[in-house]
Amino acid sequence: MSQVKEKDTVKVHYTGKLASTDQVFDSSLEREPIEFTLGEGTIIPGFETGVLNMKESEKKTIEIPKEEAYGEVKKELFQQVGKDQLPEEIKPEVGMGLVSQNPDGSERQLRVAEVNDDHIVVDANHPLAGHDLSFELELVEIKS
Repeated sequence: MSQVKEKDTVKVHYTGKLASTDQVFDSSLEREPIEFTLGEGTIIPGFETGVLNMKESEKKTIEIPKEEAYGEVKKELFQQVGKDQLPEEIKPEVGMGLVSQNPDGSERQLRVAEVNDDHIVVDANHPLAGHDLSFELELVEIKS
C-alpha cells in the first residue's frame, strides 16, 4: 500500500483541537475532507508533516507546536482604532470579528481585543496564533 510523499495530493478528514483544553475549533467530519498537495504551502507546516508517510484509511493523532502552526501572537498586529472611524451601526464588543480593507483592495480579518470609551484595539493575528494544536487525522485518499 502506498504512503503519502512530497508532492502528493491527498484528501484528509480532520478534527482540530486546542492542545491545552481539547476544545474543538474545526472539523471536516460533517463535510468533504480537505484536499491539498504537499509542498505547496497551502496548509500549516505541522499538518503537512503529520500527513507525510500515512497510508490510505490510516488514522492518527498529531500534536503541532504553535511554531509549526500559526506562530506566536505578534504584538505589532494589535492596533488602536478610534470609535469615530467605525461605521455608526457597529457596536464593538470584545471578540467581535471585523473586516478591514487594505489599500490594495484585499480584506483583512480582525478581532476586537479591547473596547474603551473613545477607541478600540483590534487584533490582526490569526485566531489560533499562540496555541499548540492537536489534530485527529484520517487519510481518505492519495490521488495520483
